[in-house]
Amino acid sequence: MNISSRQLDAFIALAQLSSFTLAAQRCHLSQPAFSALIKGLEDGVGVRLFDRSTRHVALTQEGAQFLDAAQRIRADLGDAVHGLREAAALQRGRVSIALLPSLAAAWLPPVLALFHARHPGIQLQVSDLLSESCIAQVASGQADLALAAIRADTEELQAEWFCADRLHLVCRADHALATLPAPAMADLRDQPFIQLARHSSVRQYLESQEQAPPLNTLLEVEHLATVMGMVRAGLGISVVPALALFHFVQPGLVTRPLADADRRRDLYLVRRRQRSLSPAAQAFHALALEHRPGAGETT
Repeated sequence: MNISSRQLDAFIALAQLSSFTLAAQRCHLSQPAFSALIKGLEDGVGVRLFDRSTRHVALTQEGAQFLDAAQRIRADLGDAVHGLREAAALQRGRVSIALLPSLAAAWLPPVLALFHARHPGIQLQVSDLLSESCIAQVASGQADLALAAIRADTEELQAEWFCADRLHLVCRADHALATLPAPAMADLRDQPFIQLARHSSVRQYLESQEQAPPLNTLLEVEHLATVMGMVRAGLGISVVPALALFHFVQPGLVTRPLADADRRRDLYLVRRRQRSLSPAAQAFHALALEHRPGAGETT
């Protein structure tokens, strides 16, 4: 006895709608073709599944028993097909990620190496951008996911907390502040300060703190590598996030966590709200959460 998925779909539709006309429409079939499917199913199982009259269609007792089994079989078949499609998508899919340069340079490479080892057929696209540009890429559909310092919860976007990135002082080893194991922001008052550009998430965080002391800005630069060079030359001190500290592992420089408990920037994983992630993007999303950065994270 061979029962096709089309026969199961037709049987379930007729059982639910009690109308040959409506059930045929749901299955996108003509009524004669639909009736032939039902007759073929009944002939195949050897029992009458429906009582028919000119006004009414109802399941027989045998039909009611068969309905439970038919729904389970159809659900299992649907799950199997979905699983096969997901497996195929993970062999040849594509995922695009937009994230902050500090994450792209330090946290991302080993995570991507692991992802590539698990899914070598998936094409990867990485954009290392500032937070606003990361969010814009997700909103426009250019990126599947963003890791940014903006909690972009809107009608179009949803953000989930990813990690806390604690802020650190960076200075020369011979600077007076280097003797403090965990300086406070108040200790930085009047010190020549190397600022990141105004559109950087660290600069925006520092300027948003109502009780923070004013900083004595000496220079404003775009890149962390430039901050490192200026600090190493003795021109001033700076504050950078933990995820960017790899830039400052240099002879003659020290880093110290700021004592203030709330001196951190929160990072968020952002995606489009009304669109499901592809299997490839889902796989990266799960791996990213599994390997959240530990630096500066609080629990």
